[in-house]
Amino acid sequence: MYGNVSEEPSTTRGAGRRVLIVGDDSGTVELLSTTMELAGFRTGTAGSGQEALSRLGEHPADLVVVDLTMRDLVHSSGYPSIPAADRPPLLFLAALDNLDSLAPGVGTGAADYVTKPFRIAEVLARAETLLRTRGAEGRRPGTPRYGDLTLDDATCRARRGRRTLDLTPAEYRLLRHLLVHAEQVLSKEQIRRHVWGEDRADNAIEKLVSRLRRKVNQEDPPLIHTRKGFGYWLGH
Repeated sequence: MYGNVSEEPSTTRGAGRRVLIVGDDSGTVELLSTTMELAGFRTGTAGSGQEALSRLGEHPADLVVVDLTMRDLVHSSGYPSIPAADRPPLLFLAALDNLDSLAPGVGTGAADYVTKPFRIAEVLARAETLLRTRGAEGRRPGTPRYGDLTLDDATCRARRGRRTLDLTPAEYRLLRHLLVHAEQVLSKEQIRRHVWGEDRADNAIEKLVSRLRRKVNQEDPPLIHTRKGFGYWLGH
């Protein structure tokens, strides 16, 4: 499960994004989990590569921090059973004497490493860089993305993690509009013009948002929210 250390964590760094921490040293895992939650991330932990893959299947993550000693995860290019499109970036914890065994892809934006003993500030900085790179890739034309929510404009299909969303054309247009303007409140008038291009009653918009919310918000965290009196927004 992913959780928070406090009810109102700092969002200046993590912004509620999910991080899976994989390692067999309980002290290191607890230190990383606690400090990353305080930095605004939501963390989960796994003690083995197999457990990590199982958790990723249940709860897709935005980033995986993994001790390089976890050979069952590292030696199969990181994710033997996860489709490439669903693979979060990797941040390795590596001892100086085993840097030569790092998985392919390190330094390409898909993976990076910090050496042990590590400084928390460096872990957070490398994590931010990986997430920023992944976010930029997600904004390429045709592949709008926010966290584990991905749209494919070529097929007009949407996915939340590994689950395909069954959307109507109006729901897809609304979801894309909310995603492109993530973390911005959109008024009913803005939604009306974009989705239909013509006048519609407020209750038609409310019903459309309600249907879409039920489909998108089945997983945590909920992504579609209401700002009473102002409109709707998508974000953590």
